[in-house]
Formats: sequence, structure tokens, C-alpha cells
Amino acid sequence: MIATTTAKVPQRKVTRPRADALRNRERIVTAAREMFTEFGPEVPLDEIARRAGVGNATVYRNFPDRDALVREVVCSVMDRTSEAAEFALAETGDAFEALERFVHTAADERISALCPMVQSTFDQNHPDLEAARKRVEEFVEELMDRAKRAGQLRPDVGVGDLMIVVAQLSRPPAGTDCVVSDRFVHRHLQLFLDGLRAPAHSVLPGAAVTVEDLRRPCTD
Repeated sequence: MIATTTAKVPQRKVTRPRADALRNRERIVTAAREMFTEFGPEVPLDEIARRAGVGNATVYRNFPDRDALVREVVCSVMDRTSEAAEFALAETGDAFEALERFVHTAADERISALCPMVQSTFDQNHPDLEAARKRVEEFVEELMDRAKRAGQLRPDVGVGDLMIVVAQLSRPPAGTDCVVSDRFVHRHLQLFLDGLRAPAHSVLPGAAVTVEDLRRPCTD
């Protein structure tokens, strides 16, 4: 009988990104977020690399094109926003105060400045973007529902109402300096939040705005 031997298949070693590579990627995303907020999505990638303190090749090694970088920035902001909402939900204190803290944190993320990029720069239906957006929406809806059940949030507002106002109030008006307008964001947000408290002192025109309403194409 001829002995047979079974050749062992060599195990492929799983390589993980080096710590310095991960730090470089994080610096690029941070720099891009800052510059996109200040100058818009068309800011030169070379300038982003310079602010991040890395070479141009490092930027392109991590992000093959501008769309990939914009998508990463938007998703990272949405992820931090959903984490803030999740943290607020974990609090067992006053439901409306938890909602307030989330709104102010979301404004600090400057998510409104990224909205135009989502609409004009890349595929809005990309799986990463949809997943990040869904997490935010679900957490915000749960925060609002909890405040409504506690009788603290007026019942005639929806997630869409909240998201529209946060986006508008945290975006500097045309012709104003971004740094100057930032000083008033939380003041104006608090004015808005006070108007959300129950009992309501007025009747709102129309119906509560949903997330689906925000996504519906405008028609004349």
C-alpha cells in the first residue's frame, strides 16, 4: 500500500491596518470634515492632505476618489450623531432634557453643512450612507417618542420637523461669518426646543413632517 500524505494548506495571515495607518486615516477624515464645512466639497484634496499633515499619496491610498472621502466624512458625522442619540436614550432621567442634549450635540457636529454634499456629490442610496442615516433616524424617533409618552413633547411634531430645524439653525445665514454665527447656534436651538414642550401654546399648520416627507421629491 502506498502511503499518501495530505498537504497542509498554509494558513493565510490576516493583516490588520497598522496603528499609524489608522491614525493617518482618522486625520484625513477630520481635516476633510473641517474643510468641507468651511469651504464646501470642492476643496482641493491637496489642501486636505496638507491640513491632515500627510502626503497626497496617503490620501489617495485611503480614498481612491473625492466621492469616497465625502461619503466617509458624512458617515462618520452620522455615526457620531447616532452615538449621541443612543447615549441620550441610555439616560434614565428627564426624557425632554435627554432630547435637548442630543439636539445640541447634533448641532455641534455641523451635520447641516454636510447636507448639500449628500445631495450633489455622490450616490444618496449608497449602503453605507443608508445604514448610517437609518441609525440616526431610528434613535431620534425613539427619543421623541419617549418624550411624547412622558407628556413633555407636543404630539404634533415629527422627526422630520426636528431634523429640518436643527439643520437650518446650525447653518450660517448667507452673507454672515461662520465663526460669528456659531456663537448664536445654541441660543436659537434652545428657543426652538422651548417651543417643542407640551402643552403646546399654538396649533401648527399642516401635519407633522416625517423622514419620508423629507425624501419625497419636490413638485410644483
